[in-house]
Amino acid sequence: MENNQLHKILIVGGGAGGLELATKLGNSLGKKKKAEITLIDAKKTHIWKPLLHEIAAGSINPHKDELDYLAQGFWHGFKFRLGRMDNLDREKKEVSLEPYFDNQGNEIISRRTFKYDTLVMSIGSTVNDFSVSGAAEFSIALDNQNQAELFHNRLHNAIVKAQTQNSEIQPGQLEVVIVGAGATGVELAAELHKATREMTAYGLENIDPDKDININLIEASSRLLPALPLRISQAVADELKKLKVNLFLGERVTEVTADGIKTHKDRKILSQLVVWAAGIKAPDFLVNIAGLETNNINQLKVKSTLRTTLDENIFAFGDCAACPISPGATENVPPRAQAAHQQASLLYKTIKKVVSGKDKLPNYVYKDYGSLVNLGRYSTVGNLMGSILGGSMFIEGLIAKLMYLSLYQMHLVALHGFASTLFRFLGKLFSQRTETRVKLH
Repeated sequence: MENNQLHKILIVGGGAGGLELATKLGNSLGKKKKAEITLIDAKKTHIWKPLLHEIAAGSINPHKDELDYLAQGFWHGFKFRLGRMDNLDREKKEVSLEPYFDNQGNEIISRRTFKYDTLVMSIGSTVNDFSVSGAAEFSIALDNQNQAELFHNRLHNAIVKAQTQNSEIQPGQLEVVIVGAGATGVELAAELHKATREMTAYGLENIDPDKDININLIEASSRLLPALPLRISQAVADELKKLKVNLFLGERVTEVTADGIKTHKDRKILSQLVVWAAGIKAPDFLVNIAGLETNNINQLKVKSTLRTTLDENIFAFGDCAACPISPGATENVPPRAQAAHQQASLLYKTIKKVVSGKDKLPNYVYKDYGSLVNLGRYSTVGNLMGSILGGSMFIEGLIAKLMYLSLYQMHLVALHGFASTLFRFLGKLFSQRTETRVKLH
């Protein structure tokens, strides 16, 4: 069969789920010339999203954990194309990418279109600022590596400035405000506590982190981690209080300004370092794109087969998809990494069936295996769920920590295989002995 007759599978979005799917399909179909698999992403490299709070704090160097899409495609039988999708033509079965510009504003790649037989949307989600005044302009989200690095640079510059200035530290100068106490918010708070103390220990003797650096966590709900079990929420709250993180629960941010935030209780916190981590939505360009059904947070509505409701040639999964937790259910799958991983595994089987011409596709049923919240070196807590356990079991300490660390390794195994992941892990273990424990630039 000639290459131009191959079934064209187009995957838009190289997050954890999209990249795992492209890798599996490339290994099984692409290398054997049974289909042509193309992955599209707006960035050249992939970073595992749960690492973003560590990048923001400076606890890890992102360039040691990022994966090059071109290399991954070369090794695993799929093509990678750089660009950001902005339009879809269902009649022509064609995806359009906006022009790509370099940092100086020069156009590097002109507008392009890509044909597909099967389209998979896995573009993830962005932070939802709920149209709060000033949030988009004066706060930093942690949707991607660039934003995480931007926050780290601002934090580092603020500390260096405080170290070298002749005047006293000004109100708000070293005040961090995190809006939203979901997993990202609470993990960032703990990571910042550790990283700022390690940062100031490297010769920044004019800064007393216990006195000069304050971390504030604001949550509109009455407790931390409102989507997780109460026991996890309480354990995390107790740990953050030990770290002297200021918790403002049941408070809704109404405005973000250049010098801080305001809440509905008329509280104002001066801060030049505001992170917005409250709520998610799918990217705005998806709203009724090409006539497809979307919900109030821009997610594409899909059936339990992960096919979009109005087009059998288009699938969507992960945070950008509104999928019922089981066939016929009214509740949708929560936006969690484990769901995207499960759906990617199902779509791998599904698309192989589509390519071979089979009509009956499997249905997705969400399985909640529990949750883990990592507070850096201080604590890890979570719960495990499953039929063997007969419900939910609370875990913490070393066991929880090891399980949390294994999640990333499992992601790497899906991308590189066991042997390669093992060598990477050992290499990182040895290299850490000659490196600082926090990024100092």
